[in-house]
Amino acid sequence: MLNDTNSASGTLAQTKGAVRPKRISIQGYAGAFHEIAARHCFQNEPLEIVPAHTFSELVKGVEHGENTDIGLMAIENTLAGSLMSNYSLLNESKLKITGEVYLRIKQNLLVLPGQRIEDLTEVHSHPIAIAQCLEYFAQYPHIRLVETADTALSAKIVREQKLSHVGAIASTLAADLYDLEILAPGIETNKKNHTRFLVLERENEIVQQPDADKVSLCFSVNHEVGGLYRVLGVLAAYNANLTKIQSAPIIGKPWEYMFFLDFVSEGQLSYEQAIEAIRPLTHDLNVMGVYHRGEHYEY
Repeated sequence: MLNDTNSASGTLAQTKGAVRPKRISIQGYAGAFHEIAARHCFQNEPLEIVPAHTFSELVKGVEHGENTDIGLMAIENTLAGSLMSNYSLLNESKLKITGEVYLRIKQNLLVLPGQRIEDLTEVHSHPIAIAQCLEYFAQYPHIRLVETADTALSAKIVREQKLSHVGAIASTLAADLYDLEILAPGIETNKKNHTRFLVLERENEIVQQPDADKVSLCFSVNHEVGGLYRVLGVLAAYNANLTKIQSAPIIGKPWEYMFFLDFVSEGQLSYEQAIEAIRPLTHDLNVMGVYHRGEHYEY
């Protein structure tokens, strides 16, 4: 009885002293590539993954902060390009970018154990995942490719509904979580398939990062000759190395654009000085985030 009491007291003490896991909101479900990226980004930290069906739901969840602390959002892929709707979501949100991570994406064909390629009539996955694997499935014209909301959710449904004639394109983590067999590994056409993910936090909870060297901005310029050129010239003078520039139309102003720009500060002058130097040349300047350059991971 004494041993039981001590055990209960020890458990209670551990519970009281336990660190609450970081609640990370991702677009997708357990086993999604977003989860893999989150676990690389926050290594050796206890995490609770909070699924969101859409990116809009993810942003709102982090803004409200009731069920999640941090968001992790895909922003661009080396094959599919930029997710422009996500750029707009971030610019209109109350969140800031506080980090990034790059993940090599390997797509796998998952099935219930014992199934063969000949048994499949359909394969389900996110449309981007399907697009990345079209060359592989060209060998199997009898298989219909069905677009769904998420890679991992497709795998989950195959398992829960015991769909013997349906496969899913998803990660090896999804295969482990849902006890599915990897019928064909690495079926993506291009093996240099990487996705960049952004870490998002509420502005009033951000802890300043010493030596942060990467900046994400959004702005517009006068609709005149040389408007953007002048901004880029000033940034070059401040040794700001551009790593990304993307334009998006301004709703209600035909043929005028917002520019989303990332740069790394590489000179003696600070990124704050560079930002202040371009401020008079821009409109609606929004510093979307200041953070450290992200690591690249294979999975």
